[in-house]
Amino acid sequence: MLISRAPVRISFFGGGTDYPEYFLKEGGAVLATAIDKFSYITASPFLSHLFDYSIRVSYRKVELVKTPDEMEHRVFRECLKLCGLEKDIELHNVADLPAFTGLGSSSAFTVSLLQALHSFKGEFIRPLDLAYEAIYVERHLVQDKVGCQDQLMAALGGFNLVEFRTETDILVHRLPLSPQRLQEFEDHLFIVFTGIKRRAAQVVEKQLQRVGDNRDTLKTMRRMVDQGWEILTGAQSFAAFGDLLHQAWLAKRSLDQGISNPEIDRLYDLGRGAGAWGGKLLGAGAGGFMLFFAPPEVHPQLRQTFAQRQVLTVKINAPGSQIIFS
Repeated sequence: MLISRAPVRISFFGGGTDYPEYFLKEGGAVLATAIDKFSYITASPFLSHLFDYSIRVSYRKVELVKTPDEMEHRVFRECLKLCGLEKDIELHNVADLPAFTGLGSSSAFTVSLLQALHSFKGEFIRPLDLAYEAIYVERHLVQDKVGCQDQLMAALGGFNLVEFRTETDILVHRLPLSPQRLQEFEDHLFIVFTGIKRRAAQVVEKQLQRVGDNRDTLKTMRRMVDQGWEILTGAQSFAAFGDLLHQAWLAKRSLDQGISNPEIDRLYDLGRGAGAWGGKLLGAGAGGFMLFFAPPEVHPQLRQTFAQRQVLTVKINAPGSQIIFS
């Protein structure tokens, strides 16, 4: 048996520019970090000649099938077929966090699954190629309306500025920050669950229809990626980063009215009122986790403000997809 894992991520700037519908024309980029919350896959040989099925997979449900084509779960099905595994394998998925919460868990699952399947076959795959393969699975085989940042962060990990040229030409720049600077940055993060789950593809569809109308705003959001990099690497104050996050959230919520709603706006205003410099809703919008960026001394006030909400504590700069047991 082997176990793989891939991390979810927090995206600070540039979300929305990582869709080919935009970056193939204008170029896109994000500033994001992998965090220490993972999607896990266990893979083990299955003696199908002793059973009346050939493949067993378990996630929220269990599927017992004779061929991948019979499988209901689209990502399991397409990844098995892509890797040429038709029988004699058992797969299980567990995760640290629920799906549909804005942290890229769907792509972390896909990346972790592909990592496990290649390793099960005795194959090595480079992290960047693993990301490209996950993009291909999600966008072309499964045909989900997804961007390209989540797969990169899950496969490579780290704290990065990622530039998108095409779906198979992506540049990854690690932030050259000292351990002390990284720790100080991490200490400013405060993450609250809105209590709302949603499918990102449903939220994104309307945004993609308005790419032309939103081109100037998306260009502004792309420039904020470079500004965020300059603030962090230039040792500027974290207050400047928080203010830029606030400006980015205002820009993002202007892309489509479905990105926010009165409850999300209320939560954001509560966080700002409790001392946060800025923040944003993580992921495509409409629900999931909300990130606030605030000086550590106001975190007790934030905890009191959101005492009835789930607060998520994370470590940033997490490693990318890897085999943790074999």
